[in-house]
Amino acid sequence: MAERSVIPFGPQHPVLPEPLHLDLIIEDERVVEAIPQVGFVHRGLEKLVEKKDFQQFVLVAERICGICSFGHSLGYCETVEALMGIEVPRRAEFLRVIWHELSRIHSHLLWLGLLADAFGFENLFMQCWRLRERVLDIFEATTGGRVILTACKVGGVEQDIENSELAAIVEDLNGMRAEYDELLRVFLKDRSVKSRLVGVGHLTKQQAREFACVGPFARASGIEEDMRLFGFGAYDALADFQPIVSSDGDGYARCEVRAREVLASIDLIAELVEKIPDGPFDQKVKGAPAKGSYAVSRLEQPRGECFYFARGNGTKFLERFRIRTPTSQNIAGMVHTLQGCELADVPLNVLTIDPCISCTER
Repeated sequence: MAERSVIPFGPQHPVLPEPLHLDLIIEDERVVEAIPQVGFVHRGLEKLVEKKDFQQFVLVAERICGICSFGHSLGYCETVEALMGIEVPRRAEFLRVIWHELSRIHSHLLWLGLLADAFGFENLFMQCWRLRERVLDIFEATTGGRVILTACKVGGVEQDIENSELAAIVEDLNGMRAEYDELLRVFLKDRSVKSRLVGVGHLTKQQAREFACVGPFARASGIEEDMRLFGFGAYDALADFQPIVSSDGDGYARCEVRAREVLASIDLIAELVEKIPDGPFDQKVKGAPAKGSYAVSRLEQPRGECFYFARGNGTKFLERFRIRTPTSQNIAGMVHTLQGCELADVPLNVLTIDPCISCTER
């Protein structure tokens, strides 16, 4: 029997964008077991619902994570609106989904760049982030922010986007296609990229179900689940939305799903802009959540399904707010993919769940 060693991976590591810690038990260069530890960035944000009223807490919710900031503010607002029986104006629902899909593009481009950086393809990393800047420019032009947008509020959105500006956004995104197709060709066809991803970190469809994996991590193993299929918000206006799915279940499949989702999101935004109705973009919200009332909502974040729960107590302060994030769902599956892999492949396997530790620990 080969001698076993324990190697700490993280919480500070050149590949990790956030502080995840793993104790890797290895035999020679092969991982036998990976033991995760979390809790390095716990901030107690859920406790703040006792000190910030339900409108003020929108600003806290979107700071749960920088990359998924708009998605968290959207998920929180939808939960409180369900709690209070608030009907959001239809135009606001469209604007929310447009910003949410832009956030998905921004998140996936960021992740693709980090993946390229992980296997040493620095030029590819810079090209991904250069395209991402164009999405951040759209955020800045429409909300004033580039990462924290402060665009969502209970009852609608903070500001409208003119139809002419929406058309310009679609034109800008379509202009990105040619450049993005070049990047897509490298990620999906380049031999050096394939050599690092194909067959690495394999997770079968059955295993993905057993570990309750969500998002691109699950869809890369053949699970056709996406909260957007349930038609929340303006997603019910989409004619024929189909999630991107692969059946290979390895690192290459997870890269392919996220890479193709960028193009799918561009198509979704174009369809939503074409169908967006005129009308108000917010409404005044009066009263407070009733005592004993509760509501839940489920949202498809860039990393997967996010679950939100809120309970009222008759005051403007919520009694409880709880989130279950996609990364917390995917850590068990990630740990399984590490068993039996080479030590050099650990960073890539960790990245393929697109870890967001800030979301997970809060």
